[in-house]
Amino acid sequence: MQAENPTFKHSLDIVWQSILDLWTGLLESVPLLLAGVIIFLLTWTIARIVDRVLSRALRDSWFKRGFKDLLLQMATVLVWVAGLTVTAVIVFPGLTPAKVLAALGIGSIALGFAFKDIVENFLAGILILWRFPFDPGDFIRWGDIEGKVEEITIRMTLIRKSDGVLVVLPNATLFKEPVDVLTDQDSRRVTVICGIAYGENVDEARGVIEKAVESCDTRASEKPVQIFAQEFADSSINFEVTWWCGSTPVEVRRSRDQVVAAVKRALDEEGIEIPFPYRTLTLKEPLHINNSRLTSETRQQERNAGEYQST
Repeated sequence: MQAENPTFKHSLDIVWQSILDLWTGLLESVPLLLAGVIIFLLTWTIARIVDRVLSRALRDSWFKRGFKDLLLQMATVLVWVAGLTVTAVIVFPGLTPAKVLAALGIGSIALGFAFKDIVENFLAGILILWRFPFDPGDFIRWGDIEGKVEEITIRMTLIRKSDGVLVVLPNATLFKEPVDVLTDQDSRRVTVICGIAYGENVDEARGVIEKAVESCDTRASEKPVQIFAQEFADSSINFEVTWWCGSTPVEVRRSRDQVVAAVKRALDEEGIEIPFPYRTLTLKEPLHINNSRLTSETRQQERNAGEYQST
């Protein structure tokens, strides 16, 4: 029987020894891994407790809702960073907190370059939650998008439009461009245009319109009603009718509906005309009508009609 190759046997010994070393190292690391799992679960528990306690503490505070959300999210992040740092130090004994923080710093720089948009939205989200004048529940308008702010997170803002569609906007977009906060105040000014015929009395019509608007219960009674004659339009004198009502979109629509109906009813009762468009045609040259031709054509039509009736 041929003797075994000593080189092959030596290689097998090395492989076997490496497997034994790995197994031994794994057995030695089991207590550390268990401790890491325990610390991880403890971190999760502490994060939940901190969130609940801080939520109760901030519930009746004078801080804005956005700032409260920022405090809750930042507190949760700090708890997780501390817990994961302790877990890493326990599982990997060679690590120290200084090395972990240094690695996090270098990693943050690398991630900042690799995920520029994500980091930008993250920072914008912090600034929106901290200083922006709208909170979840407010109605805002950004470009063609108008709706209710449902949630503001670190990365994005969720807006529910009036038709039920959910719009997800990156925070950096909201932070860079103008945003109209429709419910910043309890009331909002609304304007409609109302026209009367040229033959009507302007001052009388103004008084009728003003009384009609003041009779509406959807307007803000503490704010004045303003009626201004605006322009000489093609078929009417137009009034700019302005009043204040609730600031939410549905309150604005309801108030506009009530005011338009009341003004139309009041003008009809007073006999004041809301005109249809009139058009006056001016010909460059006079138009001549041949009466004799029209008379002969009329007689011929009457004759034909009589013959038709006789048959």
